[in-house]
Amino acid sequence: MIPRWVYLPAALGAGLVILPLAGLASRVAWGDFLGLVTSDSALTALSLSLRTSLTSTLLCVLLGVPMALVLARTEFPGQGVVRSLVLLPLVLPPVVGGIALLYTFGRRGLLGTELDLLGVQVAFSTTAVVLAQTFVSLPFLVVSLEGALRSAGRRYEVVAASLGAAPTTVLRRVTIPMVLPGLVSGAVLAFARSLGEFGATITFAGSLEGTTRTLPLYIYNLRVTDPDAAVAMSLVLVVVAVGVIGLASQGPRERRSMP
Repeated sequence: MIPRWVYLPAALGAGLVILPLAGLASRVAWGDFLGLVTSDSALTALSLSLRTSLTSTLLCVLLGVPMALVLARTEFPGQGVVRSLVLLPLVLPPVVGGIALLYTFGRRGLLGTELDLLGVQVAFSTTAVVLAQTFVSLPFLVVSLEGALRSAGRRYEVVAASLGAAPTTVLRRVTIPMVLPGLVSGAVLAFARSLGEFGATITFAGSLEGTTRTLPLYIYNLRVTDPDAAVAMSLVLVVVAVGVIGLASQGPRERRSMP
């Protein structure tokens, strides 16, 4: 039971989220919708967004799983500081992240000279899009998986180790399967965040059609040249995001329903 008065602010909060989406849907030119969202430039932007988001999500998994394991299963001096730095992109304005990436991987950045000598151009390339998306999305996976690891505890891992299982075997056969719903949820949320990334991308990668102009950047440019297309593509992005978030919520729901 919850107090009845709670329903009023809850309804107001829901309205604050739902009404703008309804306003967006009310401005869609439904008669031209299919043509607006299937133009060559729209499909190019959508394809680039999906490809880079999938790549950045894979990077988040490869890097985020070890990070979450270290934060959840070990203790070391300065661990709180490390955790704060890992989670910093959650609260950092994306444009600041883009500037930080530019001054790290750009031609005159911290690693730019060495990369330039190797003939590697990172800034204003598709690689820059992936790095920007990974930078802002990685904390989502780390937070989700670290929470799952702490909730699961270490009992089964200790039992497996006491039976002679090597640490890698424990990780592969016990830990990962045990927190798989949290890992999947974190990966899906990271994908959703990558798909909607704008600030860090436009600062670090620019807006080059077919190379760095992802769907959010494409929508931003359309606001001036073709408002109807901008609204239509915005609705597409909303639908994709809702679907992704729905997928992310399935894992925790299934886990709660288990006896």
